Amino acid sequence: MLRIFRFSLLLLLLLAGSCEDESDQSPGSQRGDHQSVLLISLDGFAFDYRGKAHTPALDSIVIFGATTQALTPVFPSKTFPNHYTQVTGLYPEDHGIIGNRMFDPEFNEYFSLSDPSVRDGKWYGGEPIWVTCQRQGLTSATMFWPGSDAEIGGRRPDDYFVFNGVVTDQARVQQVLDWMERGRARPHFISLYFEAVDQAGHNNGPDHSQVIEAIEAMDALLNELFQGIVNLGLQELINIIIVSDHGMTDIRRERVIFLDDYLDLNQVEVVNWSPLLELIPQTGEEESVFQSLAGQHPNWQVFRKQDLPEHWHYQDHKRVTPVLALADLGWSISSRSFFQSTPGAFTGGTHGYDPLETAMGGVFMASGPGFRQGVEMEAVESVHLYELMCFLLDIEPALNDGDLTVWEEVLNL
Repeated sequence: MLRIFRFSLLLLLLLAGSCEDESDQSPGSQRGDHQSVLLISLDGFAFDYRGKAHTPALDSIVIFGATTQALTPVFPSKTFPNHYTQVTGLYPEDHGIIGNRMFDPEFNEYFSLSDPSVRDGKWYGGEPIWVTCQRQGLTSATMFWPGSDAEIGGRRPDDYFVFNGVVTDQARVQQVLDWMERGRARPHFISLYFEAVDQAGHNNGPDHSQVIEAIEAMDALLNELFQGIVNLGLQELINIIIVSDHGMTDIRRERVIFLDDYLDLNQVEVVNWSPLLELIPQTGEEESVFQSLAGQHPNWQVFRKQDLPEHWHYQDHKRVTPVLALADLGWSISSRSFFQSTPGAFTGGTHGYDPLETAMGGVFMASGPGFRQGVEMEAVESVHLYELMCFLLDIEPALNDGDLTVWEEVLNL
């Protein structure tokens, strides 16, 4: 279905160095002739990070592949909602992962990244790409991806790992290359996840030298991965898609809104604090809580659930709380007691703001037989990635909110 082309000679020289002659490796004939999709997440890699650092590996993907000016996240611009949107093609209000922390009124339980709920499939709606693959006879392997270690729709990836941040980035790359060495049993869909750039951004802010160091270290690892793909003779058979879930902006202790200046905290249960404040008022107190907060500070917007902005695609789920407030870009929301007892808080960087804020933009870069070379598109919403991957894998997508036609400019049809 897709016309195959060879990576440019310059890309091979950049990634492979003095690798052996490809003819000795019999690419395709010995390694398996099906195309695979390798989806790589650089968590927290902002749309402008590549221009701040020396990134020859990423630059090669851009020059000899396709890119967008940004990858626009879904709301909220947080890790779990966006990663799960990328692999389901659904907005959070449709797949149910509306935050990194959330409360379900029917379960009467909390979901949190720090407890076993994150691996409980009952929280996850929609159909992730690895389930779509399995239903249609294709195989999948995930070297970490939010949701991939939960049983969703009665299925898990054929190979997966429970997330463990102790596993080194080098070991993650090696595991992916091990999967690729399986010849005709090579997985059709493979995911790979890195969090180092996001951590550096949170700890230091997006413009800090340690963020630059993290970007360049990540680029060096990607070069090793690309080198390994070339050495295996698979460069004509792997569609590499590199994405991030959101951008990053700096925060300061001088830009904090104190909720308890306007509201008795005993009136509400706070599900999330900042920059998206999510409140469950006591029964019958929803309107009173809203009125206590609305218009009280110039650097936040306060909403009733039913009045949330349409472009957030966020109001039609039971886990969305009755009253919400979103801080302006770079602002935070706290209680005075937490602020005073935690002097290190509200410094460095964060995300979670309106997806239309430029600083929240992530990245999309792709190269391989399915993509044209040297093409740059305008910003694309991440909700469309699932349709793209299903097309590259030649499988029928499940019901989703995405649109394949947005990718026509970059696809090598």
